[in-house]
Amino acid sequence: MRARTVVPALIVLLVVCGVGGYLAHGKWPDDLELPLPKLGAPQCVAEADGQVRLDPEQMANAATITAVGIRRNVPDRAVTVALATALQESKLRNLEHLGGGNDHDSVGLFQQRPSQGWGTAAQIMDPRYAADRFYRSLARIKGWEKMRITEAAQRVQRSAYPEAYQKWADEATVLTKVLTGQVPGGVTCDTEDGGDVALTPAGLVERIKLDFGAKAKGVTTVAGELRVPAATDRAGWQFAHWLVAQAPAAGVRKVTFADRQWSAENGAWSGAEKKAEQVVAAVRPAG
Repeated sequence: MRARTVVPALIVLLVVCGVGGYLAHGKWPDDLELPLPKLGAPQCVAEADGQVRLDPEQMANAATITAVGIRRNVPDRAVTVALATALQESKLRNLEHLGGGNDHDSVGLFQQRPSQGWGTAAQIMDPRYAADRFYRSLARIKGWEKMRITEAAQRVQRSAYPEAYQKWADEATVLTKVLTGQVPGGVTCDTEDGGDVALTPAGLVERIKLDFGAKAKGVTTVAGELRVPAATDRAGWQFAHWLVAQAPAAGVRKVTFADRQWSAENGAWSGAEKKAEQVVAAVRPAG
């Protein structure tokens, strides 16, 4: 009699565990989809042998992660690993503590934890600090350059889902090619006319210097224009794409480099008179 009771109970338990295990395993990949910007809302596109659509906040954060890598002179592969990690951990959003929605005390773009020595919560919520800490941790891993993206990311993050980062390899590769200046005119953003602008031209200068460090040496503002010296074409496109990525929040109306110009009016690049070795951005005053 006891055996008859135990066997059905075990069957039920196995079924429940099996279904629960399936749901637990099968649900989390769906949650990792990168949501498209809402119809009619401003959006940014990175295009290089593939296309990635982000909202302005996400693209600005991707540009900052990349700029910090450029400042640190890391290989492009490191930028790809960092972007894939941030796509997985936060969908490129600088997340504050979400209470029960958090993994313990994880915050920021990389969901780093103060309790695990990543820094204070305030420090980690600074995207530049968080990206810098990620790159430093990655550099300490012997042989990371030859690892799969997900393996290198996992050695830094120690996630419960070690294969999850690989899902973002294609998107991270596209973003890397564009934001590191390998593809001219590879970033476009649609912006909304009017409304308040969060940054003054001086504030934009400060931000580009914080992101790129000494790489942005000689940045000036003249009559509402931001001018960034560019030693090479690739460096110029790094700055130009960064400026387009900041456009919705910073009120950047036009970005000109080489023989191309991006305009907020149509959100696209077109031909333009070639500028002397510098990137020029027209900035709408804050207000």
